Amino acid sequence: MYRADDNSDTWIVQCAPEKKLPIELQDSYKKGFWTEFMGRVFKYLGDEGVREDEMKRAMISMPFTPGMVELLNFIRKNKNKFDCIIISDSNSVFIDWVLEAANFHDVFDKVFTNPAAFDSSGHLTVEKHHTHSCTRCPQNLCKNVVLVEFVGEQLQQGVNYTRIVYIGDGGNDVCPVTFLKKNDVAMPRKGYALQKTLYRMCQNLEPMESSVVSWSS
Repeated sequence: MYRADDNSDTWIVQCAPEKKLPIELQDSYKKGFWTEFMGRVFKYLGDEGVREDEMKRAMISMPFTPGMVELLNFIRKNKNKFDCIIISDSNSVFIDWVLEAANFHDVFDKVFTNPAAFDSSGHLTVEKHHTHSCTRCPQNLCKNVVLVEFVGEQLQQGVNYTRIVYIGDGGNDVCPVTFLKKNDVAMPRKGYALQKTLYRMCQNLEPMESSVVSWSS
């Protein structure tokens, strides 16, 4: 879900004491191991006494980007024309809270993300979505693998998409964009990692079949 100028995992830091993490915890992040890092963040929040209701209030207070509510309502009104899925490196608890609060569960056909739940001590725990062999993506999630599998499963059910529109902003959205074909559209958010990477690819004349339309609202 596209909300404000932040993402759900970093937004939750508002629940931390003084709304920031200890330096040693911040420095514990290693590229490609975001889910493991967030597991440590959630443990820290739990140890500091931050509970489920407080985290939920923080998450549902995060505003959508301008125009996103209108877009999702448009998709809802035209569900006979669109299938809509979420592929997210956040977690199932956060996404469920957001969709429920905004009443957008019915807009999405499937949600692919990291499974999460609160344990008996009140700590939020998160697991990897899957394992994969892609060397470009975080160990817990390759969005390209998810997209390819979803499209393949739909094809087996007799659903052949004439166009895929992929909306993203992060570095982990580059991989699925490489799957897109001539009639498809990649929509990177202006000023974010995906747009910057696609621009560099264009400058380096790296092949990309889909058209690219940047967005900010």
